Amino acid sequence: MPDQVPTVGYGRDARPAMAGSAASAAAQRPSHGAGPLAGRTVALIHEWYASVGGSESVFRHIARLIPHGTRFVLWKERDVVEPDLRESWLARTPLRASKMAALPVMPLVWRTLTRQRFDVVISSSHAFAHTARLGPPERTRYLSYVHSPARYLWTPRLDGRGGGALALPRRFLRAADVRLARHVHSYAANSREVRDRIRRFWGRDAVVIHPPVDIDFFTGAPPEDQRQPRDYLLGVGRWVPYKRFDLIIAVAEAAGLPLVIAGSGPEEAHLRRCAARARIPVTFEVRPDRTRLRRLYWGARALVYPVHEDFGIIPVEAQACGTPVVGLRGGGLLDTVVDGETGLLTDDTDPRRYVALVRGAAALSAPRLTAHAASFAVRAFEERLVSWIDDECL
Repeated sequence: MPDQVPTVGYGRDARPAMAGSAASAAAQRPSHGAGPLAGRTVALIHEWYASVGGSESVFRHIARLIPHGTRFVLWKERDVVEPDLRESWLARTPLRASKMAALPVMPLVWRTLTRQRFDVVISSSHAFAHTARLGPPERTRYLSYVHSPARYLWTPRLDGRGGGALALPRRFLRAADVRLARHVHSYAANSREVRDRIRRFWGRDAVVIHPPVDIDFFTGAPPEDQRQPRDYLLGVGRWVPYKRFDLIIAVAEAAGLPLVIAGSGPEEAHLRRCAARARIPVTFEVRPDRTRLRRLYWGARALVYPVHEDFGIIPVEAQACGTPVVGLRGGGLLDTVVDGETGLLTDDTDPRRYVALVRGAAALSAPRLTAHAASFAVRAFEERLVSWIDDECL
């Protein structure tokens, strides 16, 4: 088990005063209406910024709720066209090409991000963003929404990126991750799994606020999508080793059902070789857009998801389309799936164990699935996030 740490950090009793005017005009923009943190200067912080991704979606929703906030990122990927993202100096170095190589210097980057000072700093963190410090904690309020403590540092068995070059400096980086975040006043976690990691690794508590899912889009599929025969199994996600698409192929083969794999990633060639050896048809949908993905959900008998995720938006999208989830009993699926009602979970990774689950999933109630998915809608996220911010900053 990874090292545990003692409880550290600021309590809720000390409320910082406003930090005064920030140095730049961007931070001094007037607040928008009476929304969250109106009248205060706010910094919104995220790690590297890709064009698509669950953590980026959360960050965009936070920014939409606090439009007067100044947005900082380590760097943005080349295909990102979103304006008003202020990149760190790391974006001008070759390190931006390798997240693993950049990881040891990230704490320094967050401490040298800007000379501006803000009343409130809200970070969206899955590495070191929660360590950012833009003013003394006696005057600046620090909140952090955590997608996970860095998996490759704290839970390397769940993420292959934690091996190799990170094996030696891991203990040093873990210590820095804890020590440099003592100023954070309050944490929010995207799932109970991540809340438990925050307690175990950082010795801090956190409120659970599930990420937003565009439920209306997925439930609002056209009638021709909803009338599909549901005659295949579906796997969705990035094609990387820990997502276990090789196991998904084996499950479909054991069940004797066609499989559709939707996504993209570096494992594509390997997965195509696995598919070629399978005794069932395997169709690859490379980078489907949202409309195509919605149609795939509605046509599937079940989503096969044998993955230990931090949260996992994909299972919620599937349930919104009336598609049950067959997956691993652990991680975010314990938040997103009601075992026996909206999906069927197992502790096993034997493909044969999944066959009975796939058959049993057909008996689950589609209206129950969509009703459960509605609890993860955007409005629910916004209400919980605003409540957390108000509780911590008023």
